[in-house]
Amino acid sequence: MDDQNKNLILATVLSFIVIVVWFLLFPPPEQAPNDPNAPAVAESSEGASTTMAPGTEPAAGTATAPSAAATTTEEAAPRLTIDTPRVAGSINLRGGRLDDLKLKDYLTSLDDDATRVTVLRPEGERDPFYALYGWVPVNGVDAGAVPTDDTLWSVEGTPTLTADSPVTLTWDNGAGLIFTRTISVDQDYMFTIAQTVENTTDATVSLRPYALLRRHGIPTDLKKFFILHEGLIRMSDGELEEAKYSHMEDFDRDDREGALAERLEVSEGGWIGFTDHYWMATTIPDGAFRSTAKYFPSANIFQTDAVLPVVEVAPGATATDESRLFAGAKEWETIRTYQNDEGVTRFVDAIDWGWFFFLTKPIFAVLHWLNSHIGNMGWSIIGLTILLKVLLFPLAYKSYASMAKMRELQPEMEKLKERVGDDRQKMQKEMMELYKKEKVNPASGCLPILLQIPIFFSLYKVIFVTLELRHAPWVGWIHDLSAPDPSSILNLFGLLSFAPPSPDSFLAIISLGVLPILLGISMWLQQKLNPAPTDPTQQMIFAWMPWVFMFMLGNFASGLVLYWITNNTITFIQQYAIMRSHGFKPDVFGNIRKSFSRKKATEAKK
Repeated sequence: MDDQNKNLILATVLSFIVIVVWFLLFPPPEQAPNDPNAPAVAESSEGASTTMAPGTEPAAGTATAPSAAATTTEEAAPRLTIDTPRVAGSINLRGGRLDDLKLKDYLTSLDDDATRVTVLRPEGERDPFYALYGWVPVNGVDAGAVPTDDTLWSVEGTPTLTADSPVTLTWDNGAGLIFTRTISVDQDYMFTIAQTVENTTDATVSLRPYALLRRHGIPTDLKKFFILHEGLIRMSDGELEEAKYSHMEDFDRDDREGALAERLEVSEGGWIGFTDHYWMATTIPDGAFRSTAKYFPSANIFQTDAVLPVVEVAPGATATDESRLFAGAKEWETIRTYQNDEGVTRFVDAIDWGWFFFLTKPIFAVLHWLNSHIGNMGWSIIGLTILLKVLLFPLAYKSYASMAKMRELQPEMEKLKERVGDDRQKMQKEMMELYKKEKVNPASGCLPILLQIPIFFSLYKVIFVTLELRHAPWVGWIHDLSAPDPSSILNLFGLLSFAPPSPDSFLAIISLGVLPILLGISMWLQQKLNPAPTDPTQQMIFAWMPWVFMFMLGNFASGLVLYWITNNTITFIQQYAIMRSHGFKPDVFGNIRKSFSRKKATEAKK
C-alpha cells in the first residue's frame, strides 16, 4: 500500500469514527408528543397559586413555596390587551401578572393549521409560565398590606398596552400605602415594569421589590437533546450559569421552606430566567439584586426570583423601582442590540453557542452577514462554505502538494521495498530519511480533514440552535434548512401520491432525500480523482464509504448537508486544479470505468 493511500484511508476512517461517535453521543432529539387532549395542568400543580410575596422573613427576603391549597379566581379576572407589532396577548389584573404572550412573527410549524408561538401561558392552560411582580414587607408593613398574586388591580388610563402607550395599574391597601405598576414595551420583546409605592402614613416603611418567573412543571415540548440547553439561565456579575430542569430538582434542599434553592448576590450586570430552544423569558433588574433559583416539589413548580435592595419610604414620599422583562424570540440581532445599546450584560450568550463558542459565534456572525446581503440562508451557507475553503486554501494547497510529491516518490518507494524486503524497521527508517531528504510530510494529507471536523460540528450547532435557521427556506422543496430534506426516494421524490415516512420512523434511514443522495455522489466523485487502491480490502472500504455517509447524514439538517455537498464540490475542484498544476492529470472518467470493470470481474469470478 502506498503512503498516499494510507493517508487517505486514515483520513476517511477518522471522519467515519467521528461521525459514529457523534451519533452515539448526540442521538437525534426526542420530539415530545403534543397531545391536544392532555390535561391543561399536571395534577401536582392544579390550583397552585401564590397568596404571598416571596418573603416569610421580611428582612431576609427568602421565598415561600406556592400554596397548593389556595384557590384561583382566574375565571373572574379581567384582562388588559397587549398589542404591538411583534407580540400579542394580555395582562391578568388578578395579581397584575404577565401570563399571556404570543409572537406574531413565528408559527409553531409550517403546516397550514399552525398557530402562533406562545411564550407565556396563564394557569389553567398547558404548561403555565408567567411573570409576577410585587413587594416584600420589611419594616412598618404587615404581610397583608402589600399586593399579592390574588390582588385585583385597577386600571388608570388606556386599557391596551402598545409600543407607544404604557398601561398603569393601581391598588390602595386601605392602610395608607398606594401601589402603582406601570408596564411598557418596546417594538420587540422588552417590557419595562416600574413599581411605585406612595406612603400616606405618618411613619417610615421599608419594602423590597421583587420580580419572579414561575413555570409549572417541565415543558411538554422539551427537546431533551444533549447539545441543547433548556432550563434555568442566569447572568451574575458577568458569569453565565445554566442548569437543566433535572438539575434544579436536585438543588440543595431548604428544609424549612420545603423549596430547593441556589442564591447569589449580584452587584451589577445580572439577569435570570428560563430558556427554551428558540424562546426565552428573563427578568433584568436595574442594579444589584438577590438572584435565586428554586424548585417546589409539592407543587411541581420551577421559579426564579430577583429580589432587589430594601427601599425606605418616608411619610408623604414616593419610591419607584424599575426592572425589565425579556419575553420573546432569541433573535441574534435583537438581543445583541439589547446587549450593546441597552447594557444587558452578555445577552447574546443566552443563545447556546456550546463548547466551540470560539467557532460557532464567528461562523454565525459571518452567516448572518451573508444573509443580510443575499437574503437566503441556503445560498448564504454556500457562500460561507466558499469563504471557509478560501481561508483554508493555503493548508489545502500544502496538503495536496505534499500528496502530489508523494506520488512522485512512488518509484523510489517501490525500489526501497525491493531493496529492504521484509525488514520493516529498516523500511521505516529509510522511508523517513527519504521524506526528510525530499521535504515531504506524509501526515499532511490528513490536515484538511481534521480541520473540517470542528468546523462541521460548529456549523451543526449553529444550524440547530439559532432561530435564524428555523423555517428558513432555500429552493424548491427545501422549506426549512434546520430540518432534514423532506423529499424521499421511496415515493420517487413526490411523483408517487403517498407520503414518505416521518423522520422519527425506523424507515427514515432509507427514506433518502435529494440532498443526501447528492452528498453521496459528491463524495464518490471526489474519490475518483485517484485510482482505486490495488488492495481488495482498501477497495471495499473506499467503495462503501460515500454511501455509508449518505445514509448516516440522511436525517441531518438540510443546511448541514448542503454545506457538506458544497465543501465536497469545492474540494474536488481544488484538488483537481492542484494536481494539474503539479503535472498530474486526474482521469476521473477512466477511474470510474475501471471501478465498474473490477466490479464485473469480481462478480464473474463468483
